[in-house]
Amino acid sequence: MADEIQKMEDKQVPVGRIDLVGCGRLGLRIGINLIQVHRGGPKVIGAFDGQEIDGGDVIFAMLGGENGQQKPDFLKQLCTHDENYRKVESYCEYIDDDNLDLLKGDVVIIVIAGGNTIPTAAKIIKHAHERGAITIGTAGIFGFGNETIDIKDISEYDDSNPAVEELRAQGITENHLVLTTNKLIRDNEPVTPYTLDEVAKMITMTALKELRDKND
Repeated sequence: MADEIQKMEDKQVPVGRIDLVGCGRLGLRIGINLIQVHRGGPKVIGAFDGQEIDGGDVIFAMLGGENGQQKPDFLKQLCTHDENYRKVESYCEYIDDDNLDLLKGDVVIIVIAGGNTIPTAAKIIKHAHERGAITIGTAGIFGFGNETIDIKDISEYDDSNPAVEELRAQGITENHLVLTTNKLIRDNEPVTPYTLDEVAKMITMTALKELRDKND
């Protein structure tokens, strides 16, 4: 019996890689969740963002981040594991046409914000799919905090979400998981920390399940 338990324990170790494209308020929460996973989870977390911490990034300040510090570097700083167990690889740059090859994750999480990010997200998704990676993204996460959060394949949504429709117009019609509160900037509702916590939780759980299935 002891040998069987040891075999199961030996199997429950970090494996594979999850890439996190966007390390802002949502990305930071997801990254911290992934860092804390025990008995499994990713061996490597690739953190991508070209933005620095500023005065509006309250959650970073609460956790010890300093203005001017690169956000991926801060996430790496928070990971205190031995690198042989789990490490964060920090890429202090935005993903664009010239550096898509930096994305090597088994699962790629896309949580970029600011302006129209959908063309960039579509390129990331297409590149990831060419490599056989699983992709997860968002399509509106506004709301006060009591919204129903949906996460399902893009092919399962109707035509009422303009962010989903724009992704489809970019050629992303299947095999991409989309999370949304079904509230967008047009609805004149805020993005609260409660919503971000719940969204981060659901994305983390989904990414971990996909990573496990891919590496079984």
